[in-house]
Amino acid sequence: MAPVAHALAARGLAPRLVLTGQHPDLDLREHKLASFECLALRCPGERDPHRHVGSVTAALLPKLRERPSLIVVQGDTSSALGAALAANTSEVPLAHVEAGLRTHDPKRPWPEEEYRTAIDAGAELLFAPTAAAADNLRREGVPGRIEVTGNTGIDAVLAAAATLPSPRLHDGAARRILVTTHRRESWGDALRSIASAVADLARSGANLDVVLPPNGFVADSIRRLLGGTPNVSFLPPCTHAELLRRMRQSDLLLSDSGGMQEEAPALGVPLLVLRDETERPEAIATGNSRLVGTDGKRIVAEALRLLADPAALAAMSRPSFPFGDGRAGPRIAAIIEEWLEEQPSDAVTSARSAPGTPARW
Repeated sequence: MAPVAHALAARGLAPRLVLTGQHPDLDLREHKLASFECLALRCPGERDPHRHVGSVTAALLPKLRERPSLIVVQGDTSSALGAALAANTSEVPLAHVEAGLRTHDPKRPWPEEEYRTAIDAGAELLFAPTAAAADNLRREGVPGRIEVTGNTGIDAVLAAAATLPSPRLHDGAARRILVTTHRRESWGDALRSIASAVADLARSGANLDVVLPPNGFVADSIRRLLGGTPNVSFLPPCTHAELLRRMRQSDLLLSDSGGMQEEAPALGVPLLVLRDETERPEAIATGNSRLVGTDGKRIVAEALRLLADPAALAAMSRPSFPFGDGRAGPRIAAIIEEWLEEQPSDAVTSARSAPGTPARW
């Protein structure tokens, strides 16, 4: 959301940021957001995402008595749905960044597929990252205004990557693989299968860095399954820039992350997606990513086959931009400004601020 916040501020529409508290270590300075007015809800993450939705909704509802001109949410998290429900309940207009992503399977990913569908159904403005995402919304007949803008995640990647050192050359050293896994539908047997694949790849001679997620349950499970395995290193949750740096230093990524499915093509790093379905098929179509699921034997076979084939690895390493050109934030801000100008004059007055003065919302 940082690219949207900065682009709005550049138009005199500096927003108030709502921090749910789900990520208490979030450093706004990393994204140059420390000067923005912030509202802290103090709703830490919970193992049950539905409970977190309720917590965010209940905490935000009283704040909406101030009647903001617009609530903008991003993605498909419990935080996003909680804010969307608060907006809908208070009859405050809602905008959804990253609208229209679909697997068309409510269990994959769970609960994100349900959450993003519900958010889109109640949004006035729907910012779809791709034409395919916009088509999903049109087929569903959502009543809001649909715009294809690209994904703001690519804005953030390109801005951060420009400040990072060049990727190092391995010069015949052992292959380095970066692993992240956190999806709820992978908890249990699937997580054990992924861990088995990591151990097998480590035994093949590859070096694997496993990023532990902020979720303590998943992190503890990974430590228990892989602790003490030679050639496997655990990394604490990374900042955005640190994760991008590690991605660029890797020969191959194994991940079930939605964000990494967008970032990997832009960085030109091959990605094996540890999921059976994806709401981001554009990265598969460009050849930068492959769906491999969570079966351990298949993960190992696909990884070793790719690492043993320099031509195939090089083909997946060509940067591509199926999710946007890095200008999504300014496009979204321009559309929001245009939409505000179409509203009654008091809405525009409450949204705009004098130069250097934070807006009320």
